[in-house]
Amino acid sequence: MIKDKPSFMLVDGMALLFRAFYATSITGQFMINSKGLPTNAIQGFVKHLLTAVTTYQPKHLAVCWDMGSKTFRSEMFDLYKANRSEAPLELIPQFDLVKEVVESFDIPNIGVPGFEADDCIGTIARHACSHAHVSILTGDQDILQLLDEHISVILLKKGFGNYLLHTPETFFEEKGIKPRQMIDLKALMGDPSDNYPGVKGIGEKTALKLLQQYEHVEGIVENIALLSKSHRSKIEQDLEMLHLSRKLAEIKCDVPLSYSLELAKFNYDHEKVSAKFLELEMRGLHRFLPQPIEVI
Repeated sequence: MIKDKPSFMLVDGMALLFRAFYATSITGQFMINSKGLPTNAIQGFVKHLLTAVTTYQPKHLAVCWDMGSKTFRSEMFDLYKANRSEAPLELIPQFDLVKEVVESFDIPNIGVPGFEADDCIGTIARHACSHAHVSILTGDQDILQLLDEHISVILLKKGFGNYLLHTPETFFEEKGIKPRQMIDLKALMGDPSDNYPGVKGIGEKTALKLLQQYEHVEGIVENIALLSKSHRSKIEQDLEMLHLSRKLAEIKCDVPLSYSLELAKFNYDHEKVSAKFLELEMRGLHRFLPQPIEVI
């Protein structure tokens, strides 16, 4: 590992915000301030973000966001994420407010209409890894396909400060396949949360076995005559959906966006952040504030 490369943490804002919201909303704790604004998701988001910053000490930070539900994937497959209900009323005003809080730390908010936060993360990570050690903070395992020797993934576990740090080596130990094969794994299995089916009747165990033997979807299709009658029949029946599911599963790494490592330096103004906390009446968050990191 080259020691003089800076550390750059990319944060999946959507994953942190939704996790924070549902952790408290289940008990009705929306933390509504005197202006009638709920802040439960924002407060949880800040705790997740600052706890990770204290733990991993990144010198640069950026937060990536979805920019609406319509993306190139929903154009490709109109049922993509169609199973998801509308955002709860208490969460809606927090989408814009949380970005204001991120801005108060002088951390860039990045999002591009037509693409998901994952695509922005993938694009920045692939570019930045040539000159920075990139880590990605998320709760979404789809991001694991981006792992390489210069990109690690920090998966949020239950509670605050509990993480599973993934590298290509730990991923291989867990799954027995390479990170890029995660795309083919999802193509075969489908993804109920994103609402695409993959190949009906093919679960993770079978998908992993096929990928370990034939490497990728193309290899499986090329050798379809060698498969068991049951597997061959299932794949032939859903061949079109298999290829479509692979396109839906792959994170795009060529989103038209710009970012600056220089502007992503983490060196916040304590007064500016305190003023934003006070404005939103978010008490008790100061204890999570890390010491600003000196960036050379």
